[in-house]
Parts: sequence; structure tokens; C-alpha cells
Amino acid sequence: MGVFVFLPLVLPLTALPIARLAEQHLHPRTATRLLTLVGTVLTVCSTLCLGLLMVVGTAQLPGNPLPDSWSDPEVRAAVPWDAVAGKAAIGALVAVAVSCTATCVRHGRVRRDARLALAGLPESPVAVLPDDRAYAYALPGTSGRTGRPGRIVVSTGMLDGLSPRERRALIAHERAHLTARHHRYLLAAQLAARANPLLRPLRAAVDYCAERWADEEAAREVGDRRVMARAVGKAALVSQGAPGPALAGFAAPGPVPRRVAALLGPVPPSRHWPPTWTAAGLALWIAAVGTAASALSSANAAVALVLVLHAATPL
Repeated sequence: MGVFVFLPLVLPLTALPIARLAEQHLHPRTATRLLTLVGTVLTVCSTLCLGLLMVVGTAQLPGNPLPDSWSDPEVRAAVPWDAVAGKAAIGALVAVAVSCTATCVRHGRVRRDARLALAGLPESPVAVLPDDRAYAYALPGTSGRTGRPGRIVVSTGMLDGLSPRERRALIAHERAHLTARHHRYLLAAQLAARANPLLRPLRAAVDYCAERWADEEAAREVGDRRVMARAVGKAALVSQGAPGPALAGFAAPGPVPRRVAALLGPVPPSRHWPPTWTAAGLALWIAAVGTAASALSSANAAVALVLVLHAATPL
């Protein structure tokens, strides 16, 4: 394996240029899907890398349940600085597990609390809460036979600050979040950033692109991009955001001026794979090459380690 086993740990450094190129040059729908996929693959690869380092680096520690032959010098030689890297990998994996578990628990609690707040209200697609605070967000539904459909939650404080057409734009925006299941992209990006802090730029980019995706869908439904831009701008001045980072909230804190400017500009091209020698095509190829390199490096290290351990395992 050699130093290539460390490659998946550093390749997420490419997340920042990938995120910038995707935000600026890709259709928000394509950018959201691409960045979420890239972040997920890079996270799996870096976590697998930590697992490989832990196996090799801790096999020689007393009291471990691994076969004694896995601590042979020939096995440890497969990973540079095996002792230090293995012990560091233990702490890193524990931190990843704790952080991701806490994120999932918090996300589930936020969704549960949001549903409890709607108890007693009519089962309508749009739930209007009597609250002077301004907020609007998409509450995903639950799966299963007794699953509940997703709902749009909006406060009277938000509705009071918008005109009828802007209210329609708001509802269309949140409906787009529910239809495209944006909460899944947001949660995946959040977990990726928790597992590898180098992927935080991707998380911010996914948050932004998901909102832009919903903006474009709502603007198409309303038929007026300026109305959509005004709704986003007005809501941003008073909005309290969504109750949780994995729930899509209308005009949530973030690069709202960029969203407004994009809505006042032309409709972004919707082709899935732009020409190679353009900025958008370059963004896609950088993302594809970086992700493929990380995946291949992790696969190479995993196969090599399995072969080494198999050879060292007594029959």
C-alpha cells in the first residue's frame, strides 16, 4: 500500500475548488447531486482509510482480538509509520462515529419536535402556525405503511411580510424541497463534513445549491423570476431559518444576495454534462477525477491489505 493509503485522507482538499466551480457554473440541480455524491464517496474512502490504518497499526498492541500474525513486520511494513498512524486512527474513528451519531440523533429529534408542534392542526399540505416570528421550512414525511406525507410549515409572521404572489413563490419553493427530497442531500453533506472536516466547503455548497434548485423550480412555477427574487430578499430580512440544518428553510441564513442576483439573471442551462472545455465542464471533470482517484486509492489499499493479511493468517 505504501503512502497511497493516505491519499483518501488528503484528497478532500479538492473540495473547495470543486465546490466553487460547481456553484458558479453548473445548474443547481446538477451541482447539488454532484457535490453530494462527491462528498459521500470521499467520506467513505477516508473512513475506510482510517479503518485500514487502525487494523495494521494496532495489531501489535497487547490484548487486541486480532490474530498475532497480523503484527508481523511484513504486515506492518505495508503502512508507513504504522504504530503512530494506527493509534491516531483509533481516535479519529471514534470521533467520526460520535459526531455522525450525534448528528443523526439531533436530526431525528428536530424532526420529531417539529411534528409535535403541528399536533392538533389539520392534516393539510401547508401548516400555518400563529407565530410572530418569521420562518418557513419543508418538513419531510416519514416512510412505511403508516408514513406521513411531507408538509410545508410557515408562520403567520412570514406570511404577513409577503404579498400574495410572493406567498405563492414561498410555497412553491418549499414544495420543490419536498418533491426533490432535498433533506437527504443536506443530511448527507452534513454527515460528510462531520466525518471529514476538509469536506465542509462541500456542505456549504450543497446547502446553497439546494436552495438555488428550489428557487429555480419555484420561479418556473410562478412564472416570474423577479417575484421570486423579491420573496427571497424580503424573507431574508426577517427570517428565523429552519429548526435544524438538515431541514430546508426559506431564505435561511447564507448567501442570500447571490441567490437574488442569480434569480435576476438568466435561467441557468439545464444540460447534465456541459462541454469539456468550459468552466462547467472543467468542474465536472475535476470532481470526477478527484473522486475516482480517492475511490481507486482506497480500493487498492483495501485489496492489498486483504492479500497481506490473508498471506499472514495461519491455516
